[in-house]
Amino acid sequence: MATGFGVIGCGMIANFHAKAIADIPGAKLVACVDAVPASADKFAAGQGCTAYHDLEKFLADPAIDIVTICTPSGLHMEPAVAAAKAGKHVIVEKPLEITLDRCDQIIHACEQAGVTLATIFPARFHAPAVLIKQAIDSGRFGKLALGSAYVKWFRTQEYYDGGKWRGTWKLDGGGALMNQAIHSVDLLTYFMGPVKRISAMTATLAHERIEVEDDAVAALEFASGALGTIEASTAAFPGHLKRIEICGNCGSATMIEEDITFWEFADKTEADAKLLADMAGRTKTGGGAADPSAIGHHGHTQQFQDAMNAIANKTKPQVDGREGRRSVEIILAIYKSAETGQAIDLPLTSDPVLKARENIVKK
Repeated sequence: MATGFGVIGCGMIANFHAKAIADIPGAKLVACVDAVPASADKFAAGQGCTAYHDLEKFLADPAIDIVTICTPSGLHMEPAVAAAKAGKHVIVEKPLEITLDRCDQIIHACEQAGVTLATIFPARFHAPAVLIKQAIDSGRFGKLALGSAYVKWFRTQEYYDGGKWRGTWKLDGGGALMNQAIHSVDLLTYFMGPVKRISAMTATLAHERIEVEDDAVAALEFASGALGTIEASTAAFPGHLKRIEICGNCGSATMIEEDITFWEFADKTEADAKLLADMAGRTKTGGGAADPSAIGHHGHTQQFQDAMNAIANKTKPQVDGREGRRSVEIILAIYKSAETGQAIDLPLTSDPVLKARENIVKK
């Protein structure tokens, strides 16, 4: 019997989820639901699944084993918690949620219900990320020294004007960091380890009628002692492929989208030159640099398969809820540092700045 998937939220990203599910043997998209009935009907007609207009009825469908959450970022918690209580396994698009309290409620609900929770970060499954992580874990980089992530993308004013939730604290949870660069924030800490301290600045420079940042820079100190930087923008015309650089005292590597463009180590091997040649020129899309829809779905396919394997084997998926929470915490610390002008220590604790942000979301 096929594993049944149900999609909550029938916007653009739901189509990528549908393509990913279609590529997995033994998986089937069986149903969808959206707060706007016409959106559910249109999506269902295109994907050949059942449309629901009521979340409770959707979650009562016995054919649904796994629910994927594709609602706006600040509306992930309620359907995720409801799905967990209904006994469905849960896969949530990035970010897991936009405050730590809401992330924790999702994690707690899934743990209480005994269901699997995964957070979507498909870049972790791309070949360059896998190879860099393997090289780090095997010690080829030596002592990690510097880790940098650059996401210099471009979004038009029409992009923000085209959706009432975009560019708002309540539903987007942030701007260039929370919505666009979060994939690279996740990868950077995946490679470099936990973040200890952050200093940051943010600005809104090129867009009108948005509450959030379209530019951000942050300096990071990792728990290992290594240092790092994050640069994020949606104001960098025409939009550049995202880049991550990892440097240690025994080696360095650069990952640009799905290519490895630099790969050199003190302990050279015959396989290094072939790897560099094989990993060059693999990026076939714009990677979302200027067009949000210009991404592939293969990373989603691999991550959905990973979640299915975790469910079958009763193990954790590679990117579970707590892993998904980590990038949200880092981004919130960047926002707090930018707002206060002070360096921020992690882990975050409850304070007036974070509480004010949570109150915005609750209203």
